[in-house]
Amino acid sequence: MKPGVGATVPLSYFGPSPSTTNPSLVGPVQLLNSGTVDAAHGTITLPLYKGTLKDTKKSIWYILTDVSNQAVAAELGLNFSTKLGFAANAARTGNLDANGDIVFDKGTVNFAPQRKIVPGPQGAEFPPRSAVPGAVGDENYSPYVQIQNAGNVIYNAPMIAFNVDASQIDFPNGGVDYSRVHDQVVAIDPFKMTVTLNLINGFSFGRPVWYLSTDASIPLAAAIEHNTYAPLMSKLLLGHDDSFASPIERIFISTNGPETGACENPFRQGLSPDLADGFRPNNVLGGIPTIALDYSPAWDAQLFEWTNDAINRGFRGQLREEFQILTFVQDGLITGPGGATFGSSGFSINCPIVKRLN
Repeated sequence: MKPGVGATVPLSYFGPSPSTTNPSLVGPVQLLNSGTVDAAHGTITLPLYKGTLKDTKKSIWYILTDVSNQAVAAELGLNFSTKLGFAANAARTGNLDANGDIVFDKGTVNFAPQRKIVPGPQGAEFPPRSAVPGAVGDENYSPYVQIQNAGNVIYNAPMIAFNVDASQIDFPNGGVDYSRVHDQVVAIDPFKMTVTLNLINGFSFGRPVWYLSTDASIPLAAAIEHNTYAPLMSKLLLGHDDSFASPIERIFISTNGPETGACENPFRQGLSPDLADGFRPNNVLGGIPTIALDYSPAWDAQLFEWTNDAINRGFRGQLREEFQILTFVQDGLITGPGGATFGSSGFSINCPIVKRLN
C-alpha cells in the first residue's frame, strides 16, 4: 500500500523504505539477488547454467537459487539455507570440472509429457479427478545437488532443460516449447545464458512474498504446481520442522478456502480455487530470510481444510501466517483434509523464495 493513500502529504515527502536500512523492517526486500525481478509481469530473469551428465555427456541446463554455505550465498546472490545442509540424502551428487561446470553423477528429467489436470466438481475442485505432471524426473532426480569436490556444499539447482542443444531451446521472446523446457519458463536465451520464470504469490508471517515453484516429490503436487516431479525428493525427512537435522520448513496450503468471485474476492485462497480459475492458491510459507532463521526451499506441505461448522458460522477467510493457522487448528476450525489430524501431508515442494513485498 502506498503511504500517500489517505494522507494529505505528497509521496515525495516520504523517505526511503525502512527495509533499505534494515532488511527486517517493513518494506520490499529482494532475497534472491542473482536475478532481475519484473514486478509488472511477475517474473524473474536468472542466470542459466549448463552442466553435463557423467559418462553420457548429455547437457543439463539449470539455475541456482539456494545454497547451504553462507559465504557462497553472499558471493553469488543466492538464498542461504542452513537446512539444505541436512538434505544430502535427497540430493544428487556432482563435481566441478576444469571449466567450473557441474558434472552431475545421476538424475534426468523428461520434459516431453503434457501437463493434464481435471478438476473435481464445482465447489470441490480439489482433489482433482486426474492429474498428470508436465515434467517427470527419474528415480535419481532431485533439484538439490551436493558438490563433492567443493566442500560438499549443497545447492538448489533445479533442472530447466535436458539433453538439448542451445538452438532447440532458444526462446528469448517467449513462445516456449514446453516439451523441452520447464513449465514455469516464460522465456529462455541459451546464448545469453538467461532464463525468465514465473513468480508465485503467497504470504510469510503476514507479509506478501513472491517465490518460485520448480519441483515436487509426488506427481499430484507437480501437476498442480506446474513443476517437475522429482522422485528423489521423497527421501527428505518430513514432519520434523525446526528440530535438529531437519532439512525442511512448512508450507500451509488450504484445500477449500473461499473461491466465489475468483480473483475479485480478496479472501480467495486454496487448491479448489486454484483448480477452478487457474490462478495461484495464496499459500502461507513459514520462515524466510529477514523474518526467521529456519528458511529452507524444501517445503513440507501441510494441507488444511475448513470444517463445515467454521464455514457455516462465517469464519472461513484468507489466512496469512503460520501461528494464525496453528491457532485455528487448536480451536477446531480447520483440520487436515477430510477431517484428518492436521500435520505433514507427506510430500514436499521446492519453492525458492525470491522477494518479500513489504
